[in-house]
Amino acid sequence: MSHQKRQLSEERRHFFRINDSVNLSYRFVDEQQIKYPIQSSASLLDNCSLASALELIAEESTAVHNKLEKIHSDFADYLKLLDIKIDLIAQAVLALSSSEVSENETRNANVSVSGLGFECNEPLNVGQYLEIKMLLVHSTVIIMTYAKVIHCSKNPDTSSNYQYFVGLDYVNMKESDRDLLSKHVAKKQLQQIRHLKEQQHLNNA
Repeated sequence: MSHQKRQLSEERRHFFRINDSVNLSYRFVDEQQIKYPIQSSASLLDNCSLASALELIAEESTAVHNKLEKIHSDFADYLKLLDIKIDLIAQAVLALSSSEVSENETRNANVSVSGLGFECNEPLNVGQYLEIKMLLVHSTVIIMTYAKVIHCSKNPDTSSNYQYFVGLDYVNMKESDRDLLSKHVAKKQLQQIRHLKEQQHLNNA
């Protein structure tokens, strides 16, 4: 790979990478287990969070909503309010019913569509394989996948309760989970850009 292509690849990886809060658990697996994506039951709600399932359904209804907006804008606005209410209910249900998630600590992480960096209290060996389950706190999306440890070093954040910072590359992630993750990263980046512009506007006012 040429220097220019390598630099472009690194810039893309950086652009599609966000700092976020994740509720994460992991366990060690051997190389034989990671050859195929994690298999789960056929139930949609068993495969992802309630909010994630509703997001998938909302995508299919977008085209219909756009047509309704042209025909009857008040009715379209009413449907938007219903979407907000359903999303709030989904978050409440997740908070009350997910005992497994509540047992895991929320930690700072660096999230991208290709890998994950997170704070950890035990040193992990480069080349180790993990099965990870992470809840993206701000969107209630739950991702389950295999990953490979690519680096582990002392945590540069000396104020953190975690001693180490670990970097992972996803292995055999399901396309549906990758799509959800990509949308979460893009949405979070837009929020950060909007917040930065608002701060700049306040500073210049």
